[in-house]
Amino acid sequence: MADEFIKGMALFCGAGLAWMVLAGWYRTPSFESPRQLIAAPPEPNTVFDAIGIFLNDVFFWTAIIGALTFWVLIPGLRQLRDSTSPA
Repeated sequence: MADEFIKGMALFCGAGLAWMVLAGWYRTPSFESPRQLIAAPPEPNTVFDAIGIFLNDVFFWTAIIGALTFWVLIPGLRQLRDSTSPA
């Protein structure tokens, strides 16, 4: 169980950190705004802006779905497999 926990934690921390960096660049209109990290992204001016805005969403969902996979889905499937297998 510890290996699933650390895999989920690594995905959550790594992807969450990358999301926070990109959200700080693209989703923070001003540092006095109460909508930091959640404002709508601007129109991309360059290809790199478009890639950054796309990766922002990818890292967010990787953090959420990756952590839930290793913390809930895999242990739940193992529990189900162990409870339904003949003894």
